[in-house]
Amino acid sequence: MRKIDLYIIKKFLGTFFFTLTLILLIVIIFDISEKIDDFLEHEVSLRSIIIDYYFNFIPYFGNLFSPLFIFISVIFFTSKMANNSEIIAILNSRMSFKRLLRPFIISAIILGTLSFILGNFIIPASNNERINFENKYIRNKRLSNAKNIHMQILPGQYIYMESFNYKRKIGYKFTLENFKEGQLISKLKADYIQFDSIKGKWDVNNYEIREFLTNKENINQGSKLDTTLNLHPKEFTKNTSLVETMNMFELNDYIAKEELKGSEQLVYHKIEKHKRNAFPFASIILTLIAVAISSRKTKGGIGIHLGIGILIAFTYILFMQISTTFATNSNLAPALAVWIPNIIYSILALFLMNKAKR
Repeated sequence: MRKIDLYIIKKFLGTFFFTLTLILLIVIIFDISEKIDDFLEHEVSLRSIIIDYYFNFIPYFGNLFSPLFIFISVIFFTSKMANNSEIIAILNSRMSFKRLLRPFIISAIILGTLSFILGNFIIPASNNERINFENKYIRNKRLSNAKNIHMQILPGQYIYMESFNYKRKIGYKFTLENFKEGQLISKLKADYIQFDSIKGKWDVNNYEIREFLTNKENINQGSKLDTTLNLHPKEFTKNTSLVETMNMFELNDYIAKEELKGSEQLVYHKIEKHKRNAFPFASIILTLIAVAISSRKTKGGIGIHLGIGILIAFTYILFMQISTTFATNSNLAPALAVWIPNIIYSILALFLMNKAKR
């Protein structure tokens, strides 16, 4: 590795962390001004605000927008190098534009790998603390009742509830059906079931069990029955933030279970999964675009490059929002929805790099 590679990598990483720190300080100031009334109303201690909330908020926010911070950082220091004629001097030393990209790509891979590790293994744990804090002191979280619930809880085992009251943890007009090789073998009907959080079991009240045997049918009735189901009350709430607290392996297992149950929230969970993988790649793609548009010396200097960069950054966010909206409101596959912006901007990166070589 040449000295010029180390020089660019040092510039890249130094500018990124400086930009990240500066933007995070501004964001925290605005966030405090927005939430100060909630903090005062609930008499939250300064220690709790700093340690329980902002120590967990900073890595979450920083990693969420890291590709855009990388993009702006590369534009800033590359434009400065171009204005100081450093890029021209490097290229005149018989280094090709393709070779010049190497330290930029290495730096982007380092930051992309860090983002992947943080997003999949470290930040989910801190998100748990952050979300708990927000639910306790900031959000006025009201849990509405679920209605007409149809769900597969195990292979061949289906449940139905007319409604579920989350506050009381009671499901009304409950039905449990067991199938074997496509044939109904038993059916349990109850007026209502209630979750016992101490036992971790469900109390089935005023029930009737029908067992369908080869030549006969058995019917059992009773007033109360304790049973264990592959079911938890939290599954009846539209809590999309739950997956933010899961690491990569937990999220994959959770998606598999929700897919089995036919959850309405499945698409949101898959979007979260694919975002964690797509964003690190976005760091590399946006780095290439940033170098391509800022490596030439222009009359407008850094200002022109930053203006173009901010415009591209906002269009990237816009594409991400539009594509994920299509996934949640239509039949577009979540994986494709999340990766569409990266695909489009990869094509843009190739075009701009070919243009920059000339």
